[in-house]
Amino acid sequence: MKLLFLGDVVGRSGRNVVQAELPGLIERCGYDFVVANGENAAGGFGITEAILHDLMDCGVDAVTLGNHAWDQREALVFIERAPNLIRPINFPAGTPGSGASILSAKSGARVMVINALGRIFMQALDDPFAAVEAALEGHTLGDSIDAVLIDFHAEATSEKLAFGYQFDGQATLVVGTHTHVPTADARILPGGTAYLSDAGMCGDYDSIIGMKKHEPMNRFRTGISSGRFEAADGPATLCGVGVETDGSGRAVNIETIRIGGVLDAAGG
Repeated sequence: MKLLFLGDVVGRSGRNVVQAELPGLIERCGYDFVVANGENAAGGFGITEAILHDLMDCGVDAVTLGNHAWDQREALVFIERAPNLIRPINFPAGTPGSGASILSAKSGARVMVINALGRIFMQALDDPFAAVEAALEGHTLGDSIDAVLIDFHAEATSEKLAFGYQFDGQATLVVGTHTHVPTADARILPGGTAYLSDAGMCGDYDSIIGMKKHEPMNRFRTGISSGRFEAADGPATLCGVGVETDGSGRAVNIETIRIGGVLDAAGG
């Protein structure tokens, strides 16, 4: 089975590059299941139901979130009727939606998608390690489940690495999101789990992590807000990671993908 994960989709520019490039990428590479992080898809802040459907229409099977999950307040409502929209699993009990979902790939394979939020330099939430352990309890790769994809939305690479090693052998892919910068450490861990510290973003890299440059630069220089952050709207790069599995659900190949925009092309 072949899985594709796309990094944080940022604003209209990010959505446009996904809609333009994803269908052809799926056809060329034969991906059976596609996940995208969509927590920045609506102008850089959250996701709407219309955007969720737009992503699904171009080939995305599941959308994960992060610390901006509820920036568009409608998400608190429509997530209850969207089993393929997955919010961080370590939000407090009673939070709408689910942090783990078992979905069907095009081949009929059973894919568990889990989203978790880190705690280093982030919100003080429940323990993500314990929450994911609980979600995986009773599931075994290659037996009750054919693949497990974990999107760990976190700031610190050390925390992401710890997460990867913690679930090595239990997950097909542990991939980091949130920093919007693709890392160069894609590899398969000893237990057969594919790992990447950050998939980067699907967005305009002539920016500051997907935002127009003026306001972030002003705040760094002065410490004073002079306006809102706005998603950059130039030509975007599609960034992600592709993984191929064996019959056990463990990874046998991992490939970073960059298409379009100002970054050097890779994969795809």
